[in-house]
Amino acid sequence: MSTSNSNSKEEIMAEIAVPASVKVTKEGSVIVAKGKLGTVKKDFMKLPATVTVEGNKVTIKPYGKRKRDLAVTNTARSIIESMIKGVEKGYTYKVKVIFAHFPISVKVKGKEVHVENFFGERAPRTARIQGEATKVEVQGEDVIVKGPSLEDVSQTAANIELSTRIKDKDQRVFLDGLYVYAREEGM
Repeated sequence: MSTSNSNSKEEIMAEIAVPASVKVTKEGSVIVAKGKLGTVKKDFMKLPATVTVEGNKVTIKPYGKRKRDLAVTNTARSIIESMIKGVEKGYTYKVKVIFAHFPISVKVKGKEVHVENFFGERAPRTARIQGEATKVEVQGEDVIVKGPSLEDVSQTAANIELSTRIKDKDQRVFLDGLYVYAREEGM
C-alpha cells in the first residue's frame, strides 16, 4: 500500500509569451487578442482557472492540483496560443467541390454560402459563415475560407461540408459534395 502526501504535488501553471506585434488584454472574463489581421475574443467565464495578463505574458492558474486541472490549463493555453497565432498569421481552410452528374455551383451571399444544383435540387443548400472577420471566396473548384479565428474558420468550413451531406444513400457511390481537403496557417 502506498501513501502520497497532497502537499507533495506541484502547483500547475501555464505561461504564454505574447509577441510584440500582438496585444492581449483581459476585459472581465473575456480575453481579447489584437493583431494586424484583426481581433479575436474568447470568453473564459466557465473556465475553472484564473487567467491574468501582465505585459507580454499570459498566466493560467487552475483552482486545483489534479490531473483534470492540468488538462483544463493546457486546453486554455492552446486556445490562447491559437488566438495569438490567428491575429498574427491567420488560418485558411480549403474546400473542394466534387460532382459527377449535376454541376454544382457555389455562391457567397452576405453571411451565407449557397450551394446550388446539388443533385439537381431546385432549392439551394445554405451554410452560415461564422464570425465577423471570416472571409469566404470561390476560386474555380475550390472554396477558400480565411480568417483570424481558428474556431470561426473551422466551423464555417464544417458548415459548408455539412450542407451537402447525403442521407439515405451509399456515400461510397454518391460522392458528390463539398469536402475540406487542406488546413493551413496563414492567409
